[in-house]
Amino acid sequence: TMYELVGKEMTDKWTPPWPFGKKPTILQLDELGMTDVPQAERVNDAIDDAKVETAVLQDILPDVGFGFGSGRAVGSNNWVIGGNTTKSGMPLLANDPHLGIQMPSIWYVVGLHCKPIDGSPPFDVTGFALSSSPGVIIGHNSHIAWGVTNVNPDVFDLYRIKVNPANPLQYEWNGAWRDIKVRQETINFGDGQSPVTIQVRETHLGPIINDNKVDKETGEIQGFNNKDPMALHWTALESGTILKAVTGLNEATNWEEFREALKYWDVPSQNFVYADVKGNVGYQTPGRIPIRAKHHSGLLPVPGWTNEFEWQGFIPFDKLPTVFNPKRGYVATANQAVVPLEYYDMLASELGEGENYAISQEWDYGYRGQRIIELLEKLAPHSIETLQVLQGDNKLISAEELIPYLGRLRFNEPELNEARDWLMKWDYQFDMDSPQAALYAEFWMQLANNLFGDQLPEQIKLEGWAREMWAAYLLMEQPNDTWWDDASTSDVVETRDDILVRSFREGYNNAVATLGNDRSRWRWGNLHTSTFVSNPLGRSGVSFIEKMVNRGPYPTSGCTGTVNNTRWTVHSGSFAVDHLPSMRMIVDLGDLTRSVAIHTTGQSGHPYSKHYDDMIELWRNIKYHPMLWTRAQVEAAAANKLILKPAN
Repeated sequence: TMYELVGKEMTDKWTPPWPFGKKPTILQLDELGMTDVPQAERVNDAIDDAKVETAVLQDILPDVGFGFGSGRAVGSNNWVIGGNTTKSGMPLLANDPHLGIQMPSIWYVVGLHCKPIDGSPPFDVTGFALSSSPGVIIGHNSHIAWGVTNVNPDVFDLYRIKVNPANPLQYEWNGAWRDIKVRQETINFGDGQSPVTIQVRETHLGPIINDNKVDKETGEIQGFNNKDPMALHWTALESGTILKAVTGLNEATNWEEFREALKYWDVPSQNFVYADVKGNVGYQTPGRIPIRAKHHSGLLPVPGWTNEFEWQGFIPFDKLPTVFNPKRGYVATANQAVVPLEYYDMLASELGEGENYAISQEWDYGYRGQRIIELLEKLAPHSIETLQVLQGDNKLISAEELIPYLGRLRFNEPELNEARDWLMKWDYQFDMDSPQAALYAEFWMQLANNLFGDQLPEQIKLEGWAREMWAAYLLMEQPNDTWWDDASTSDVVETRDDILVRSFREGYNNAVATLGNDRSRWRWGNLHTSTFVSNPLGRSGVSFIEKMVNRGPYPTSGCTGTVNNTRWTVHSGSFAVDHLPSMRMIVDLGDLTRSVAIHTTGQSGHPYSKHYDDMIELWRNIKYHPMLWTRAQVEAAAANKLILKPAN
């Protein structure tokens, strides 16, 4: 773990506590029916103690995002606004999930309109669907609209397993040996390699995930690991009911039916915002959130040979965070902490003091959420047009926090002083045409590497996302902290200002080398581009095929941590976009025909179709197309019609 590799003190500064009180949580105390609750020291300590990277997780855990964003910096945005702050007097709902860049788009815009048959309810819904599942995942029907972002819940744990030395197919549990289930799995490869068959051992806590390691020298699979086996306990490994939830959402007509549908949304937990044509708005967290032992943080591997660390069930649905028609008139989510810490004390008082009810330790650090709320307050009263402005906002609050520390420096080179003064006049907007945004990004890449990269172990990839942004801001007030010292200069102890000067100089020199000497001609979009790569042909290595199926690069606005969250990653050494708003949707509950949407590429997956890439320019310029709703709208816009008739 990071504690073992760099020590507890440095780890805690690299993974600081979530900034409760400084960044907004999704729900407030009064919205939870709580106004005067003691500070939740118990749960706060559990959360603080848990922020430790387990290096093995980076190699063995699958992507748990399920299409709605995972990790500290990806995520998504959504918000819902009541009629008291809209121009029409009716609710508006917006959503933009942030996913990996790909070709074609992961989404398919679809309208499903079915007449009732034999007493069944009508199916009348439109929105965004996934090819992997039926129904509309995000959208609206005749009565309600909904949108989702990822809660990033902590729903998996690693358990150290004691295997019977005399029988590798048994493990210890509460002082006795239990049989291990074994199944064969065949892994097929698409590049001509022969299939590989492995044996998977499974305990009642989950499968052992560090069996079958591959020898780095020989490439051979090593089979069972009886030295330090670990089992993965994960809610997603159990059978689920999410498709029933999707059907229920598509058919729901009010808040009660909406919540009833979400009782079946088990994995993964999402921040659902809600609005209806009667003027109501709301929020609900669904999902199976484990209840752990009080001393079980949830992020470190724990003994798996007794029931001491076994889950104690799940937080009941009726105790999960929810609000209906909040007094402030809106709810905004951007993967930040869902609730204040006092919520956990409320759970403890109602469900029992001896458990850990923490929903997660992996929230986004709140930059997007803070900016969304700023603009919700500033731009009111709202319309579809103001929400388009909000979805396209490119201000990075982290830059606003850090740049003042550059103003205190004096460089030996007049050119650097001039460039710094020029940067300090910037509006912190990462528009694709901004020259200052290019300089700040070059500076931030160097600062992240110089501050954190030299002391992080090689197992940990430096992301440069919201966690490092917030950690860097806190370290600015600790100018002599060990993190500022360059680990490669054993005879010198660097301080904050040394590293800031070095990072700005290196960033400026990189910008000049890449973009030229004339700062006025620099453009952030010349560094920050989106290339939509098709799988698998887009990486075939055959140039004419790649040219046929891929699109880009396109200059792109936004940055990691902006509302228009077009993410790039420090360890890549590039500013190329790797995650982005995979679609944008704004629903007008006062007039559903005025709703608008866009996704990244196009409706077609065929490279020779004009609809393969005809949304890219709209998407990157924050423009939209109508969400066709009525039959008259659809027929007026139809280019072709396909009628399927039964053979008999």
